[in-house]
Amino acid sequence: MDKMLLTGPKIASPQATGKYTVGVPMWLWVDPSPTTFGPNTASASVGSVTVSATAKVSSIRWSMGDGRSVLCHGAGTKYKPSHGMTKSPDCGHLYRVPSKKLTAGRFKGTATATWAVEWHVTGGGETGEFTEVRDSDFTVAVGEMRVLD
Repeated sequence: MDKMLLTGPKIASPQATGKYTVGVPMWLWVDPSPTTFGPNTASASVGSVTVSATAKVSSIRWSMGDGRSVLCHGAGTKYKPSHGMTKSPDCGHLYRVPSKKLTAGRFKGTATATWAVEWHVTGGGETGEFTEVRDSDFTVAVGEMRVLD
């Protein structure tokens, strides 16, 4: 496990510099890499015994800072302007209130990756699996849009 250097998700959206809008779908996604999403493999040997392990993220729970959370099974789909105001096909959230009354005017959230780690012993036939959890924090500013006549 120490060789794998597993970390929390590398959050691509929401962006800390972005400003989001109440009632407009927010697409959630991460930038996958071996240490932030997997797959990631490592081996360790002592004498004639080698233990190999493969880790990959099985899910990401997004705690959005507004009391709600979203469970996603995958990295999410990257938003493109051509998507307009449609909902994400696999991982998204909709804020119902603005963040202006909160500290620093932002929701504080956490993306928690659950890593599934499978291991096996070469020559011994033993196998197993366990999970590891890693977090990444984010903040997001959410405002209201007003239509003027």
